[in-house]
Amino acid sequence: MNLQSYLNSSLFLQNWQLLLFTFLVIFIISFLIHKKHNNTRTTKLDGQEYIGVNFTKNNSDTEYSEYVPALEEKEHVPYNGAVITLPGKAEQFYKMMNNRRSVRIFSQTKVPIEVIEDCIRAAGTSPSGAHTEPWTFCVVGCAKLKQSIREIIEKEEELNYEQRMHRQWITDLKPLRTNHIKKYLTDAPYLILVFKQMYSFLPDGRKKQHYYNEISVSIATGILLSALQAAGLNSLVTTPLNCGPALRNLLKRPSYEKLLVLLPVGYAAKECVVPDLKRKPLNKIMVTY
Repeated sequence: MNLQSYLNSSLFLQNWQLLLFTFLVIFIISFLIHKKHNNTRTTKLDGQEYIGVNFTKNNSDTEYSEYVPALEEKEHVPYNGAVITLPGKAEQFYKMMNNRRSVRIFSQTKVPIEVIEDCIRAAGTSPSGAHTEPWTFCVVGCAKLKQSIREIIEKEEELNYEQRMHRQWITDLKPLRTNHIKKYLTDAPYLILVFKQMYSFLPDGRKKQHYYNEISVSIATGILLSALQAAGLNSLVTTPLNCGPALRNLLKRPSYEKLLVLLPVGYAAKECVVPDLKRKPLNKIMVTY
């Protein structure tokens, strides 16, 4: 077959007008879809995607009339600023927090539940995205329930140390002398499991988004640690790897809650020892401009 015969029999050449038209239609549709997507504000918070309405330069308040704030609007009242209550001010607070250590050997001395309640009240003063207060603090003092929690965590931790965790990770933990045995989970008078609420529901059934929920709950946890230290209690921040769903089910928490940290809380035992760690000096953690 010569070249001319091949060209005459080519389906592409015979139908080039139809193919060109099809290509133009596909291009126009893709362009319109892309333009629509760009006109929609998309934001990712805490790993979730929040998609707003189409935003244009001519947006007006009337376009938002269908939306109702999840937070009840309150009157704004005068505020005179922070009241300093510590006699030694910031220096005293620093010294108190510098005394904090992660404790893994607890006394079984009882802690008044009222003290725990006050500490959690303090944590509840934390700022949160759109004042959603996306935290749940589960306080476990029941010995049987603490034993169940320990069994769940030790089972997973054994797998973590043997199979899941990188060798470098395990090597980095050696100076802290940790392993999959978590005796402190049953020795400590209380376990506080801190859950972040990814969303919740309003009384009228509407879904309430919780913006920046992980950051908000992390700040609340920091305040909780400070309150526990101020109360003379010791704690340990743990993040039970691969245990969140099982612990959530054990405590019958809703599916929209996710375990962030677990804190054993109580008094350090007389035989308690901690590594002699030093914290970074100020010039290594603060930059002034």
